[in-house]
Amino acid sequence: MRRVRDRIDREYAKPLDVEALAAGVHVSAGHLSRKFRETFGESPYSYLMTRRIERAMALLRRGDLSVTEVCFEVGFQSLGTFSTRFSELVGRSPREYRREPNLGPGIPSWVEKQATRPIRNREVSARQDR
Repeated sequence: MRRVRDRIDREYAKPLDVEALAAGVHVSAGHLSRKFRETFGESPYSYLMTRRIERAMALLRRGDLSVTEVCFEVGFQSLGTFSTRFSELVGRSPREYRREPNLGPGIPSWVEKQATRPIRNREVSARQDR
């Protein structure tokens, strides 16, 4: 499962699907999905989307690419899908995030990166339970 996760981390901008990932490790797509979720607590698709959004956040913070350029740079095929997924995970639109990515002056970048990382669906429900 680590090989699959590492491949997603390396090739997040390429078109990846569960079938291609499963073929790379010689298992069925269903088996890969079950084992990946069992190992990492989320589906391969969810992990891929989180990686893409994390990279998009970094590119938007850099500020030299438009939202559309960032969308295609991180592997999305549709600006609408990118914007929707970004808003779900980050809590604001890519355009809003690009305008104001920082938490505030004087906050170290490593703290900002941790505080602004996308929230996965399972983390949302855990936070709401508190």
